[in-house]
Amino acid sequence: MNTTRTVLSLALGSLLVSGLAATATSALAADDGKEQCAGVIKAGKNDCATSTNACHGHVTTDANPEAWIYLPQGTCERIVGARVVQVVDPTPTDKR
Repeated sequence: MNTTRTVLSLALGSLLVSGLAATATSALAADDGKEQCAGVIKAGKNDCATSTNACHGHVTTDANPEAWIYLPQGTCERIVGARVVQVVDPTPTDKR
């Protein structure tokens, strides 16, 4: 029982930390004057994972509705077919 409780505690803790880190990443991008723009990205040029791939740069079709990139705020709304999204960016922010 003790091992199960420990595993569950660790799992819950890691979920909370990853959620906070993702929120901080999105907030930092907004503070940098950037927004996430989706729907008009060329294949292989996306900035983050989607539900169909696990990493940035792996979208295989142009204008994938889930694929997005960071653009300066106010730019996305000027592009035909584009839309501003707020997706949690799971990209590691480790700057070594």
